[in-house]
Amino acid sequence: MASYDTVKNLIRTEKGTMLESQRKYIFAVATGANKVQIRKAVEDIYKVKVQDVNTSVVPGKLKRVRQAQGKTASWKKAVVTLSEGSKIEVT
Repeated sequence: MASYDTVKNLIRTEKGTMLESQRKYIFAVATGANKVQIRKAVEDIYKVKVQDVNTSVVPGKLKRVRQAQGKTASWKKAVVTLSEGSKIEVT
């Protein structure tokens, strides 16, 4: 799996912004990716040193439009902690 297929995008939320002071960044990743693949992909894409990777699967929510019921897709989230002195420049 290529690096850009493993890491889909950087999640920019209020919680994610508050975690940046602790050198933690939140990414949406491929559901089949493991922690080792996520670590290598982030190091390859952003040229930083990764200290730790924590993952969780976010279940889809039930949604309803009039009488039709549906469900949003489940996705995998990774919280990546960078080593001391590493930082991802966010524009």
